Amino acid sequence: MSRIAATFTALKETGRAALIPFVEAFDPSRATTLELLTGMVEHGADIIEIGVPFTDPMADGPTIQAAGRRALQAGATLHGVLGIVREFRLSNNHTPLVLMGYLNPILSYGVDAFARDAAEAGVDGLIVVDLPTEESDLLLPAAAANHLDVIRLIAPTTTDARLPKVLAGSSGFVYYVSITGITGTSTATAEDLARDIPRLRRLTSLPIAVGFGVRTPEQAAIVAGYADAAIVASALIEKLCKSDVAGVLQDVAALAAGIRNAARVPRTADAIFP
Repeated sequence: MSRIAATFTALKETGRAALIPFVEAFDPSRATTLELLTGMVEHGADIIEIGVPFTDPMADGPTIQAAGRRALQAGATLHGVLGIVREFRLSNNHTPLVLMGYLNPILSYGVDAFARDAAEAGVDGLIVVDLPTEESDLLLPAAAANHLDVIRLIAPTTTDARLPKVLAGSSGFVYYVSITGITGTSTATAEDLARDIPRLRRLTSLPIAVGFGVRTPEQAAIVAGYADAAIVASALIEKLCKSDVAGVLQDVAALAAGIRNAARVPRTADAIFP
C-alpha cells in the first residue's frame, strides 16, 4: 500500500479528515523548506504538498507567485526539489509528499528520468496543474511504472460528461478546486461542498481533498465535514512572510485542531466511497 493510501486508510478508521499544508520549495531558502517539512509533521500535517517553483504559474495567485519568484532567486530547480525530498526521507519515511507544479520543468528534465528520480527520492504523488486529460499519456505511463500517484484537478465547472474522463487518470486522491479562480482568494461554503462533494463521490472511490482558498481553522473544519482532506497554501506562505517558521507551525497546529474537532457530515447513500 502506498504512503498516501495508508494515510487515508488510517484516518478513515479514526473518522478524521487529513490536513495537507503546502510548502513552496526554496522559499526563502532550502534550509527553511526542510525545517518547515519536519515541523509541519510534528504539528499535525498528514500529507505535505511541495510546490515546484516555475516561471509561469498560471493557476497561482499573487502570494504563491511571489513565493515562486523568491524560490527561483534562491536557486530552486527541479533537481534541487528532489534533493530536499531525499534529505527529508533520511528522518521520515512515512509522511506522504506530493509535488505540485507545471509540466514544462518535467519535460525539460525528461519524463522517464524524472519519474524514476522522483520515486527514488521518496515522492509519492504528482499534481501537474497544466497537464490536460487529453495529453495525460505524456506522464501517466512513467508515473505508473514508478508507483507515483497522479492527482488530478477537478473544478466546479467540470461537467458531468467530462468528470469520468478526468477521474479515469486519477490516483492517490482527487484534488477538488473549490472555486473558479486562482489560489488564495475565496473559498467554498458548506452549501457549495454539500452540493459538489457527493457528485464526485458517485464517480470515484478515491479520497477527495479540497483546496484553493482554505485559509483558517474554521474553513478547514467546514471542508473536513464533507471531504477527506483540506489543503492550505497561501495563508501559510503569507504567515511565513510576516512572521517566521515558528509562526507557520503555530498556524498548522491550529488548522490540525480545527480538523480534529470538525463535525463529519454523513455521506450520502449513493456514494461509492466506502
